[in-house]
Amino acid sequence: MKKYNNIPIFIPELACPHQCVFCDQTKISGTQNIPQPAEILDIVNEHLQTIPADRHINIAFFGGSFTGIPYSLQESYLKEAYKFVETKQVAGIRLSTRPDYINTKILDLLKSYGVETIELGAQSTDDYVLKKSGRGHTYKDIEKASQLINSYGFNLGLQMMIGLPGDTCEKSVKTAKDIIKLGAENSRIYPTLVVKGTALEKMYHSGKYIPLQLDEAVEITKTIYKILEENNVKIIRTGLHPSEELTPEKSLVAGPYHSSFKELVLTEIWSDILSEKFKSINAEDVVIQANKAQLNYAVGFKAKNKNILLKKYSKVKFVANNSLQKYEINVSCN
Repeated sequence: MKKYNNIPIFIPELACPHQCVFCDQTKISGTQNIPQPAEILDIVNEHLQTIPADRHINIAFFGGSFTGIPYSLQESYLKEAYKFVETKQVAGIRLSTRPDYINTKILDLLKSYGVETIELGAQSTDDYVLKKSGRGHTYKDIEKASQLINSYGFNLGLQMMIGLPGDTCEKSVKTAKDIIKLGAENSRIYPTLVVKGTALEKMYHSGKYIPLQLDEAVEITKTIYKILEENNVKIIRTGLHPSEELTPEKSLVAGPYHSSFKELVLTEIWSDILSEKFKSINAEDVVIQANKAQLNYAVGFKAKNKNILLKKYSKVKFVANNSLQKYEINVSCN
């Protein structure tokens, strides 16, 4: 399976006139400096020196609403990035933006400069949640933008958040199902965090917003993760990327943040698999084979799943077997 790498270029809050209650992109992205188009050459070349040549590489404009910046500035960024597409040093370009910043003129521009994937910050498909979160768009905007993006042949990504104001587990599950219905090729799942300097911080301190507990966020994400995977939506990130800003000493006020959030979620998915498998196995020692890429998750965060099994069996061993599929296991007993 071909491996993928993004060369991230963060453009935080360069254009967005909306102030979502949870948002401070400079703190969330961990960057304060906005690169200029002339800097793209050096940024990309620096990353290319560290990425194996056999990877599928994208230049990725993240951290803001790329298609909301002035048209001429979009083109300036894209021109610099496209030079690497033309020389086949990268496969293409991807970017993130808002659903209400998509139209045919924009898509014509993106198509002409080698953009492969457009990720929309959908966050929720529930209009009440979108309004309470200050998103400034509705589900209809998400639907219209998704249809346009698919009609142009781009890969569609739809990012979602759990635990937003007014959100529930049921609404998050509905959002995941809508993401599938809208034809997304990939998704990101982010738990809502309370960051200093945001409207959500004021809501939190006044008691108008209660963030999810970590175990709640993991359980909801586990459910969503399985729904998306079972419907062939690629999950390209689970939880925010660790940064120095997202610590209680700096910008993090409250919420279910964990530097290994994805590992916690996959641990619980594997906990369910192992629990079902070992319902009726009586033995002294067990050897569990799993695909190498899943082995750490099967063992569990801080060996959680292994330790649970050790309460029942005297010896538990996990072994890599790459002939097995993602969630497939073989068990042998003594």
